[in-house]
Amino acid sequence: MASVVEYYADKNVLITGATGFMGKVLVEKLLRSCPEVKALYILVRPKAGQSMQQRVSDMMKCKLFDRVREENPDFHQKIIPISSELTQPGLAISPEDVEKLTTCINIVFHCAATIRFDEPLKHALQLNVIATQQLLSLAQQMHHLEAFIHISTAYANCNRKHIDEVIYPPPVEPKKLIDSLEWMDDGIVRDITPRLIGDRPNTYTYTKALAEYVVQQEQDKLNIGIIRPSIVGASWQEPFPGWIDNFNGPSGVFIAAGKGILRTMRANNDAVADLIPVDVVISLTLAAGWYTAVHRPKTALVYNCTTGGINPFHWGEIEHHVMSSFKRNPLEQAFRRPNANITSNYLINQYWILVSHKFPAFIYDLFLRLSGQKPQMMRIFNRLHKAIRLLEYFSSQDWEWNSENMSMLMGQLTPEDRKTFNFDVRQLNWPEYIENYCIGTKKYVLNEDMSDIPAARQHLRKLRNIRYTFNTLLIVFIWRVFIARSQMARNIWYFVVSLCFKFLSYFRASSTLTI
Repeated sequence: MASVVEYYADKNVLITGATGFMGKVLVEKLLRSCPEVKALYILVRPKAGQSMQQRVSDMMKCKLFDRVREENPDFHQKIIPISSELTQPGLAISPEDVEKLTTCINIVFHCAATIRFDEPLKHALQLNVIATQQLLSLAQQMHHLEAFIHISTAYANCNRKHIDEVIYPPPVEPKKLIDSLEWMDDGIVRDITPRLIGDRPNTYTYTKALAEYVVQQEQDKLNIGIIRPSIVGASWQEPFPGWIDNFNGPSGVFIAAGKGILRTMRANNDAVADLIPVDVVISLTLAAGWYTAVHRPKTALVYNCTTGGINPFHWGEIEHHVMSSFKRNPLEQAFRRPNANITSNYLINQYWILVSHKFPAFIYDLFLRLSGQKPQMMRIFNRLHKAIRLLEYFSSQDWEWNSENMSMLMGQLTPEDRKTFNFDVRQLNWPEYIENYCIGTKKYVLNEDMSDIPAARQHLRKLRNIRYTFNTLLIVFIWRVFIARSQMARNIWYFVVSLCFKFLSYFRASSTLTI
């Protein structure tokens, strides 16, 4: 039986979502670990002001591809962009390109999706369900197709507490929903969305569940595998530790905490934070592509790509390690010193939002107005609060995922393939990973130079001194306004101070007697 690397030799691969976070890592991993792959066809949407070729060129200049560039400077010749638009009929692929794809593609990786939690239902349905249907129709025309791998999410069935590696019945028949929404205007759809999604938290998880069902319907015609990653984070090992290129999910929260903007977040300290490194997901995806093509399972195999049941790490532990990391390696021009706290209590969280978020933002914006500048901090905090509210559902509870297929697949790999495509999360050292993650947000998202860390530490010391000065002035103000003018307040104050002195005297005397 061919190894994973040998299988991909001389294969033509089609990838959707290749310019996104996971798609880029998939392209890089294939080019680096499977150097004999014949060609990677990637569906690319031309953006306003940027042609398809410019987008691909910019992607390949990314630091992510540095290792591939060193080993094979001509790697870009294997990447063939195909103009496409997921919201258009037939994915807007030209007849010439359809002919090309149907005659040469051996394996499809469908990574494209909208990952916005608050996406309007119609748009989420178009991108996550209808586009998947159309890609499946194209796949059925491919003469040499050996596997179709669909990237879903571990939270597609988050309305269940225990999630097996099976495709659950959809909340509604996708075709009926698509037909029903087609004639409705956006206002009506927006009004009925909460009732449609039911006990799921957002349109993302709802439409991803529908997409899984759509994919399953083709299992008699295609060899199908479905990958369900949990919260995808920075790379663990490949192509280097800590690579991340976006503010999505935990990355934006980490950066906000490191900048001293985020001071409180509603989450359960004891809940499992099911982060999964992006390179783990991609290694599993490529191994699943090999297994699906070689073994041709009779039904679509689902792989729950999670860490909670194998190597759990909790939100309280993440808070500690993120704060520690940003104090050792601070971000430049922090708003305040990193000091975020997690609480599951709604009232306590609201209190700290008022005291540590809104009040400082108001003071800072007032300063900006007085100095003739445009206020901005309150707007930043409003956006932050919106993003955190969308994450609260996932940071406040636990799920149990069965991962037997993931373990089975690992057992099918040769020792060499296990090293090349390592998705064994038992080996993951969480404190080290979080440290690299935080440094990655600094280097690759914010593009800050590590040589500027001494200056950033000096800035934190300056912020600390400002805080001490402010607290001192606040105590003096409270004394002058409230305590100094009231005999009762002074009596209480002196009573508390005398108790403290008595306690200290007793403590010293006890220590002396013990010695």
